[in-house]
Amino acid sequence: MAKDYSAWVASSPYVVGSFACIGGGLFGLDISSMAGVITNPSYIEYFHNPNSNAQGAIVASMPAGSLLGALSVTILADKLGRKKTVILSGIVWVIGAILQAASQNRGMLVVGRIIAGISIGIASAVVPMYQAEITAPAIRGRLVSLQQWSITWGILLQFFVQFGCSYIDGIASIRIPWALQTIPAIILSIGMMWFPESPRWLMDKGHDERALEILADVHGKGDPNDALVQLEYNEIKGQIDFEKQYGAKRWGELLEGSVFRRVVLGVSLQMWSQLTGMNVMMYYITIVFEGAGLTGRRGNLIASSVQYVLNVALTIPAIIYIDKWGRRPMLLIGLAMMAFWLFLVGGLQGAYGHWAEIGGARAWAVDSGNGNVTRAIIVSSYLFVCSFAITMGPVSWTYPSEIFPMRVRAKAISLSTASNWVFNFALAYAVPPGLASISFNVYFIFATCNVLAFFHVLLMYPETKGRTLEEVEEIFAVGHTFTAWKIGKDVGMRNPADFTGHTKKRTGSVHSSQNEKVEATHREVS
Repeated sequence: MAKDYSAWVASSPYVVGSFACIGGGLFGLDISSMAGVITNPSYIEYFHNPNSNAQGAIVASMPAGSLLGALSVTILADKLGRKKTVILSGIVWVIGAILQAASQNRGMLVVGRIIAGISIGIASAVVPMYQAEITAPAIRGRLVSLQQWSITWGILLQFFVQFGCSYIDGIASIRIPWALQTIPAIILSIGMMWFPESPRWLMDKGHDERALEILADVHGKGDPNDALVQLEYNEIKGQIDFEKQYGAKRWGELLEGSVFRRVVLGVSLQMWSQLTGMNVMMYYITIVFEGAGLTGRRGNLIASSVQYVLNVALTIPAIIYIDKWGRRPMLLIGLAMMAFWLFLVGGLQGAYGHWAEIGGARAWAVDSGNGNVTRAIIVSSYLFVCSFAITMGPVSWTYPSEIFPMRVRAKAISLSTASNWVFNFALAYAVPPGLASISFNVYFIFATCNVLAFFHVLLMYPETKGRTLEEVEEIFAVGHTFTAWKIGKDVGMRNPADFTGHTKKRTGSVHSSQNEKVEATHREVS
């Protein structure tokens, strides 16, 4: 049977593992599509000067749709497959972007953002799942981390498009950037037609031969007898056979045994990623800098763009080294640093700010003449963003994608991602009135959340780097629910010598160089 994908694409690990990340870029586009216009005079006039509650509702409509989209993946990813679900997310996004660009009133804008949000919710759940299931364990963290990098690129590119269009007079200054958002989604949906389906999903549906063919193209340059190919194939096959014999794909399973423990970890990590306060800095950075005493709309936009550039740049080291550093150290260091910078921002705002009128609205602000404090707040905000970009940002997508067993993976990842959107929605809606009422105390709340998250990770999150998705099962089988640091680095690691004999029984002789490849795969990340 002819292949329904390009073998060249499948044989390029960084291509096959990264292209779907355009779905993450859609999330980034949406974030700055609002951040760049909420102080635009044309936007304010056309949509009748939305107050803090109305603006919060407009921004929050996207994560509300994303919640629906993420939950729909529990059905779509299992029924349609991972590949077709990614394609669907791009189609839905185009519809939402067109509605936003053509919006005649707040209601139409909100509907467009909800539909676009459904697309983002689908993509945010299925893309890391697809990446985790199709990439080799030695580079899985690196490639899933590209999801976060694509988000940062989406934020950056759309923000500069917004900035450039701000020089256009009239409503076209916001319609053009919103319309241009359709381009990456079209590329995503068309491009995914040349990509392979997840071999784990195919084997779960009984298409073992197609799955082996894809594994051979992805990991073995077309050779089904390659050692790494056989390791992956036999582990996936054994795990799926076991689950079909002893498990059932039902929602109740998410509440049982070690699966429930993992659901708590996945849901909590996505929750903490929002409660760090990062997306507040993304959605409302122009408002934050106004409160810091930075005056002038274009000067504010330029200062805001610096943090978007830093967000992109500082995600790169995380992508390169996540499979060396490990998930736990990155989370712990990042949470501690973010807490520090937020406490500092809140302290400076509280000590040197006062209630004032900004743009006709009551807000807490530092006097524009107090330049040193303004600069200190802006720099601290930049360092907060850098701390998130190099730690929590990539890990928050990687970790949930690799800890769940195949039989509940779609449901569990969707539920984890849904928690991200629940808190994204709540914060997007609540932060504008929060800043208008409790002012600098908002920063103390988020700083405290980072402290709580630090201790949660310290006690309960085991390390997962370097294991195949099937080997991760053994990490959670050893227990240590509240003493995660006690789980050894070698737990779950396969011995290539034991694997050699197992492979010979199934596939015949395997060359020693292939065994060395498997050993190198683990050694690279140990």
